[in-house]
Amino acid sequence: MNSALNLTGRLLIAVLFIGGALQKVGDPTQVIRMIESLGLPGVLVWPVAAFNLVAGICLILGPRVRTWALLLAVYCIGTSWFHWQLRADPWQVTIVVKNWAVAGGLLILAAQGPGRWVRWR
Repeated sequence: MNSALNLTGRLLIAVLFIGGALQKVGDPTQVIRMIESLGLPGVLVWPVAAFNLVAGICLILGPRVRTWALLLAVYCIGTSWFHWQLRADPWQVTIVVKNWAVAGGLLILAAQGPGRWVRWR
């Protein structure tokens, strides 16, 4: 049962990152604006999309699920900064809290490992 729950959790978290990658590739405009608003080059959207895609796939199949989970936890905490807009858009605070919650789940995954059902260790 634990391995089945672990795989289900990994799949659900991976969908978030794979979907984010597809969204960035399909319509990068909003992410480019967010990146540029911080004084960074908008072209960073492409490596971020690639990271999201590769990391999501690796959460499901491996290899190094623990490492990817840890990297994604740091990514979630880091990207919370983009959404910290208390006065401009209070709804963004919900995204910050969601990012922290996902990071928490990823840290648990990093600590516990992928369970038995992983393609590559």
